[in-house]
Amino acid sequence: MTTSSSQLSSLQDDIRNRYDTLSKRLKQVARYILDNSTSIPFDTIASIAAKANVPPSTLIRFANAFGFDGFNEMKQVFRQHMMEDTVSYTERARLFRQTAGKEANEPETPMEILSMFSMVNSLALQQLPGQINATDLAHAVKLLANANNIYVIGLRRSFSVAAYLTYALRHLERRAFLIDGLGGMFTEQLSMVQSDDVVIAISYSPYAQEVVELVSMGAKSGAKQIAITDSLVSPLAAFSEVCFVVREAQVDGFRSQVSSMCLSQTLMLSLAMQNAAHQSDHMQKNG
Repeated sequence: MTTSSSQLSSLQDDIRNRYDTLSKRLKQVARYILDNSTSIPFDTIASIAAKANVPPSTLIRFANAFGFDGFNEMKQVFRQHMMEDTVSYTERARLFRQTAGKEANEPETPMEILSMFSMVNSLALQQLPGQINATDLAHAVKLLANANNIYVIGLRRSFSVAAYLTYALRHLERRAFLIDGLGGMFTEQLSMVQSDDVVIAISYSPYAQEVVELVSMGAKSGAKQIAITDSLVSPLAAFSEVCFVVREAQVDGFRSQVSSMCLSQTLMLSLAMQNAAHQSDHMQKNG
């Protein structure tokens, strides 16, 4: 018997594989469906249509295109998966607010905000290992270990993660360069990139156009690329050797960076452990 988990995975794979063949309207629905699977079971068709910025009839056309009689039938796949799986941090946050007796639009005290962010970040971190492919993680560490130079790109809210990665890589005695566009020199800072280099790009929706242009530039040079982003159809994914999709906690429109930072620290510590192992082997051979 096919489980709801495998049914949902199959549907998501089908949407990803057919994404480029869909019309503009259906692509909007596809992206919303892929990025919001945990909230779909709880939202009305009108609400989903509004958030995807399409007419409700487009949702029906989308469902029909993937073999469903209507959108409610498609929603059932998500609903069954949700019932059998752990409730997501987004929904738990909503339940937390309800059980606390607070309306969604009611002001909150600083301690309530701290409690909310702590809870949703804790849940997001619990889910993070399930979102990351072990092979991708090992491959990314290998790319970083073998890179001649490492260029790190992250603008706007991604800048803090990019700055940390550059800081940590330099403490690992790697040639790391933060592309910050100082003086408007984005392309100049990446102009020396070579095929034996690695570009790490961090960007979340709405994606910084400068980052998209830079990763395209890095791809033309033949450099290997690692992306940290928030969507299965992020423009960074097409250029990357390894693409990590990180779903951050969110409260009232404010997105956290805890999961992205945790992933970054995992990459750095893994690289440090690998370096230590190599040094140990070298010492034993020459001892």
